[in-house]
Amino acid sequence: MRKTESELKEIIAKAVEENKIITMRTYVLSDYGELILKLICSTILEKTNRIDLMEICYSSAKELVINATKANVKRALFKNHGLSIENPEDYEKGISLFKENLREDKILKFKPIFVQHDLPVMATFYYSPDVLNIKVKNNFPLLPEEENRIRDKFHKATSFSSLIDFFMEHGDSTEGAGMGLTMVGILLDQSGINKHSFSLYSSEKYKETAAKIEIPLSANYISKREMFDRELKEKNISAEELRKAFTYNYKTFSKKNEEPKEHTMDDDDD
Repeated sequence: MRKTESELKEIIAKAVEENKIITMRTYVLSDYGELILKLICSTILEKTNRIDLMEICYSSAKELVINATKANVKRALFKNHGLSIENPEDYEKGISLFKENLREDKILKFKPIFVQHDLPVMATFYYSPDVLNIKVKNNFPLLPEEENRIRDKFHKATSFSSLIDFFMEHGDSTEGAGMGLTMVGILLDQSGINKHSFSLYSSEKYKETAAKIEIPLSANYISKREMFDRELKEKNISAEELRKAFTYNYKTFSKKNEEPKEHTMDDDDD
């Protein structure tokens, strides 16, 4: 049963007060899910006196969830039509179907299929007084070709001063999976947040793909990218070698060793 806004505020406020990691699980983002995202962002930012970052927090989280849902549409179409995503001919057929099903009204119809194939989207917020991290995850890895296309769109966006410029040049050619990531990159840039605070990773080992945003909340916070560059210079080793041993995260900066508890909320509490 869906909770009232007052009930949600109380639940989220309690979780934030206890410094819990908060995760929202959704299949297709509803108005109720959007409200949960807004309340999570506002509660965390009010506690850290950074409500000025509300727009970038909420807009980025929402865009990443929508983007991840589109990625699920692609996987669901391939499964339902018996297409192999690793077969070039099947991939072209699947992408054609994918482009035909990106309208919001069509995506809504995929919810039962997402549930059937266990294709949720998980939006997780973990934070400290110095930084807010947002991670949005799908439970499948990207193909190398998909990852290359997404990264290519993101890197191209560095030369665009606005979303309008990007859409004018790439709006018709994109598959859709990379647009949300590009929009978030540009939003961060326009908010004065280093675009390197936004990262994407895909893991065959853990069967997942995740987009992460690191939003500094204090002026003295050292980002993962900055710390990585420092260690790379100090240790004089290759980036590949350092990645294997690099363990810095927001808990390291805050000198907190305890593992925070987690609280999960559902967009689908019908």
